[in-house]
Amino acid sequence: MNPGNLIKMANQIGSFFETMPDREQAQSDIASHIKRFWEPRMRRSLLQYVDQHDGVDLMEIVLETLRSHRAAVL
Repeated sequence: MNPGNLIKMANQIGSFFETMPDREQAQSDIASHIKRFWEPRMRRSLLQYVDQHDGVDLMEIVLETLRSHRAAVL
């Protein structure tokens, strides 16, 4: 999987949910969206990218979500 494409898609999801007033709910919704609509290879690749590159280029809300809701994303 191309990390650049995954980052772009994850940031688009983050941009949509970032406008929610409840940040915890937004993070939960981001994790749920990724789990429901991304295939397992995509999710694993994104988490591997976070582990290897410290989440550079990901929006803060997306990075926080992937770190705090890791189990929910897998």
